[in-house]
Amino acid sequence: MQAFTLHTTPHIVFEPGGIRRLGEIAGSLLGNRILLITDPGLCAAGLDTAAVDALKDSGATVEVYGEVEEDPSRATVEAAAAIAVEFDVTDIVGFGGGSSMDVAKIVSALAGGDQALDDMWGQDNVRRRVLPLVLVPTTAGTGSEVTKSAIVTLPGDQKIGVLSAALLPDIALLDPDLTISLPPFGTAATGIDAMTHAIESYTVRHPNNNPISRAAAIEALKLLGRNIETAVHEPDNRDARSAMLLGAMVAGTAFANAPVAAVHALAHPIGGGFHVAHGLSNAFVLPHVMRFNAPAAAGRYAELAPHIFPDLAGGGDPEALCAALIERIAALRTKIGLVTRLRDVKIGEDDLPAMAKKATGMQFLLDNNPRDINEADILDIYRAAF
Repeated sequence: MQAFTLHTTPHIVFEPGGIRRLGEIAGSLLGNRILLITDPGLCAAGLDTAAVDALKDSGATVEVYGEVEEDPSRATVEAAAAIAVEFDVTDIVGFGGGSSMDVAKIVSALAGGDQALDDMWGQDNVRRRVLPLVLVPTTAGTGSEVTKSAIVTLPGDQKIGVLSAALLPDIALLDPDLTISLPPFGTAATGIDAMTHAIESYTVRHPNNNPISRAAAIEALKLLGRNIETAVHEPDNRDARSAMLLGAMVAGTAFANAPVAAVHALAHPIGGGFHVAHGLSNAFVLPHVMRFNAPAAAGRYAELAPHIFPDLAGGGDPEALCAALIERIAALRTKIGLVTRLRDVKIGEDDLPAMAKKATGMQFLLDNNPRDINEADILDIYRAAF
């Protein structure tokens, strides 16, 4: 067996209604001046109130930065860090989806430290995290609460990442009650995102693809595949919401160690260039990339099939199981209310060549793909998804 390394959040709490005990759960980790980083939608809906109240009940003063946008910009990261410095905060709490948690991660390493943001980009360049960090997801998708990456959008829709184990939070609190108000589209898109994390992690061509990451991917897909339709169509179903939130976290554990590949590379030009939700961007290309990968990954896809769709259990020809899985994944998108064609989000056929060229710039992801893929292949996949 080859050597591997496993990174994840050291303290994970799963507790329905746990947000009301946030101060107690964080305990002695937290100081008395906390910056809570979140987004305008959660603030407008008042969903941050329970977190703020719980922190205040623990004796802390809480400042809220509620301006994180989808695909957060460098300016947002720097503004949040400036507030952390201005108020001399002792701790950071990231509350929301992947964008808010990603900003919180970087701010916890940037605010009050001696390292510039430009020195953090890339792999393992963060020297240390300056402030204690607690992450609280309100969507069941990104798994950012257990990953060592944070993505920022630069001018020109260029995405750049900070990847470092130093960004892992001290504590992740998973409260499925926080996801109940997520509308059907958000539930579907983030759920497909989490499924993509697990599928790509399980099949990735990467030296750190290991038995633990693969076990996590399988467990994640059991939770996600068997509950996503219920969570979309019965939003108050707490069992389904719990399974989705837990599944997204477990999928995050998988891809934090055995990373994603071509699906995410091809999704970036869709989301970044046309302001399409990240999960939907993945959904557009997921079955088409799987079909492209099948000659190299049919066995692995066949292993996953019965875990996602139990009626595919019983063995059989791996190629047939792989094909059945791909068709079921493609159909699932419609069942949960997602559009399935790039043209549905006003992407033109003449946009596809530039998108393919841009996707080839994500070579660090393409290198992980189980089958070698080039610009011409990518263009063919976009055309299939068009």
